[in-house]
Amino acid sequence: MPQRRRVVRTAVTATAATALLAFATPAWASSTIPLHPAHKGSTAANSCGDEKFEKLPADHDGWHFVLPGNKQAAGNFESLTLTFANGAQTVTVKVPDDSDAYPDFLSATGNGQVKHAYVFTPAGWKLVDGTATISGMDTKFNLSHSCAGTIPSNSPSPSPSATGSPSPSTSPSASTSPSASTSPSTSVSPSTSASPSESTSESASPSGSPSPSQSTGGGGGQDDGGLPLTGVAATSVALFGLALIGGGVALTVLRRRRDRITFTS
Repeated sequence: MPQRRRVVRTAVTATAATALLAFATPAWASSTIPLHPAHKGSTAANSCGDEKFEKLPADHDGWHFVLPGNKQAAGNFESLTLTFANGAQTVTVKVPDDSDAYPDFLSATGNGQVKHAYVFTPAGWKLVDGTATISGMDTKFNLSHSCAGTIPSNSPSPSPSATGSPSPSTSPSASTSPSASTSPSTSVSPSTSASPSESTSESASPSGSPSPSQSTGGGGGQDDGGLPLTGVAATSVALFGLALIGGGVALTVLRRRRDRITFTS
């Protein structure tokens, strides 16, 4: 009988221990812990020796998070929800998340425990806050170290917009001024001032040309304009000849009269 009682007691103790473990296991199944308060508001530093940062893009920051406990009871990372500040904008990043635009992954140790989490964000972001879901119990998780990337400069973007459009747009307005100065082309008053040329032609006509045409007495157009000069020369020669004949006659008469005069004593 005493031996049976011992067996029964042993069986009851084992069953009770199994029941306690069964009830305790769900408590370790999943829990949510916060980011270490001292690590909130952190910016990436120059701790780039981690081999996981070898594939980090030059314009991204690398972040490495760890669970501080090394015991199996502390659990493993299942997922992280991290909040970053991009200037005035807040961005939430989940690890792991295949649909996320930012590279992220969980890393297991040699004994199969998942104690490390990585995420790459654009350079210059600030870690605001975060939570982690773990398979176990712990009080917090830590930012182990980070690697700062190079923030791309935005200086080249405004320079093209400031350089170009005003100067070409003003050049047509300046070029229209010559088109407006068409006043020289409209000043046709010199061409209409042909009245002086007509007046000179009228004033020149009384001075000379009609008098020889009237002295010709003959017809003819302007093609026989040399004939009036011939007529004038013949008339003068004839008159001169008549004057010589008249003079010769007068001298002859006077001589004959002298010859008729006789002197008596």
